Amino acid sequence: MALYVQKYGGTSVGTVERIEHVADKVKSFHDAGHQIVVAVSAMSGETNRLIGLAKGISDTPSPREMDVLVSTGEQVTIALLAMALQKRGINARSFTGWQVGIKTDNAFMKARIEEIDTIPMREHLDSGGVVVVAGFQGIDPDNNITTLGRGGSDTTGVALAAALGADECQIYTDVDGVYTTDPRVVPNARRMDRVTFEEMLEMASLGSKILQIRSVEFAGKYKVPLRVLSSFSEGNGTLITMEENASVENPVIAGIAFNRDEAKVTVQGVPDVPGVASRILVPISEANIEVDMIVQNVSADGTTDFTFTVHRNDYKKAMTLLNALATELNARGVHGTDDICKVSMVGVGMRSHAGVASKMFKTLADENINILAITTSEIKISVVIAEKYLELAVRALHTAFGLDAEAVED
Repeated sequence: MALYVQKYGGTSVGTVERIEHVADKVKSFHDAGHQIVVAVSAMSGETNRLIGLAKGISDTPSPREMDVLVSTGEQVTIALLAMALQKRGINARSFTGWQVGIKTDNAFMKARIEEIDTIPMREHLDSGGVVVVAGFQGIDPDNNITTLGRGGSDTTGVALAAALGADECQIYTDVDGVYTTDPRVVPNARRMDRVTFEEMLEMASLGSKILQIRSVEFAGKYKVPLRVLSSFSEGNGTLITMEENASVENPVIAGIAFNRDEAKVTVQGVPDVPGVASRILVPISEANIEVDMIVQNVSADGTTDFTFTVHRNDYKKAMTLLNALATELNARGVHGTDDICKVSMVGVGMRSHAGVASKMFKTLADENINILAITTSEIKISVVIAEKYLELAVRALHTAFGLDAEAVED
């Protein structure tokens, strides 16, 4: 007998019929003798509907009241799923975040889990029942309802698995695992049998939308085996595990991630003196704009060009700030563009294989794709290119590094 925590996303519980299907799947595990805790999202579209209602009242609703509002979506789902399981003869019980004792900090709309009281869940599991928990939510020290941010139900599932010492956390979604890249861009993309936490963390942070990044961080920290599966088809999915438990011969590249939501700004001709970078970036940080890639040119005439990337939504704000700073910085000017994208190759195998970067750059050059910026880590190489070349670049790199399905034996 194993203890599984299963998380079902909004698409998986998007209709009553799909909730019935989830109930059948949960019942099959329960009938096999396993203990099951289920964490669920709101039905697909419901959270957006609730946010729309709030926006109809106020452009700046209270974060506390927003959490009270949007947390109701999951409450609907847990009740319906518990009813469906009870109809199948299973002693199922639904729990909201506060009922199950998910304690968070008080950062409304982006709270972090600090503690989970497992006693209510264990009592019900030990009585032979199935526990159904509302994802995405908890309660702060002042007994206010909090939510964990978009995709927070993934984090709920992983946190429950860690607290309970579950054998596996299974994330059910509308895809059957983690692919080498987005199959909508590369039809020959291959589902991976397993991937390391490090690789999945990089891919999630670089644009892969399969899992919320915080859930991967949580799973890696507490060594929770994590498996991505499809709600709509059978299969083993993709196991996300520690590197030492991965296959001995890791592929050089596990996958290719990309992000279209990028913009690039350059402060041209600033004096190349100590402190100039902080004079540029401190106002950006104070405006709550996150900076990604940074490139500073080598000085030739006592001045330098300072380039960095930001999220496309922050582009206009960043340009306004920098234009105001240009005179103070004695810069020649400020230039920016929001028609770029970031393409990243990820793989723990990079640690033991040379020539990955040169092969990547040659592949892009052969397609006449110009690289605008580069950043690297032990297991990642990211480049910024013009957005119009995104799909061409991903397909070319996917083939060049042998990731196409027909090029790899299962």
